[in-house]
Amino acid sequence: MPEPLAPADQVTVVHRRYVPASHAHYAGNLVDGAYSLGLFGDAATELCIRTDGDEGLFASYDDVQFRAPVRAGDVLEVTATLIARGRRSRRIEFASRVVCRGRPDRGESAAEALAEPVVAVTATGTVVVP
Repeated sequence: MPEPLAPADQVTVVHRRYVPASHAHYAGNLVDGAYSLGLFGDAATELCIRTDGDEGLFASYDDVQFRAPVRAGDVLEVTATLIARGRRSRRIEFASRVVCRGRPDRGESAAEALAEPVVAVTATGTVVVP
């Protein structure tokens, strides 16, 4: 069982990604929740490389919460924070935030940086490393 880390010992990685129109699956240019989960996997891989020198293997997600929509044209900021460490297991806290959003009401390519990011998806997960 992983032991919780003190805040000073936690490690965070940050990824940003533009969501292209090709990922819109639903009316209103909505993107499925799996898009953020895939980004969580990428951030977890970097976190494992930085902390353990290995890509690690994802074992499970728990407490996945879809809190706000993600749309084509958004820019997502994904964070992965190592919150607990075991002999081989690592607990990671994830968040996906919309930091920029397309504004089709203003023009075909209009967009804006949001003053306050919108939390779209949160989760915790477990990875294992050799």
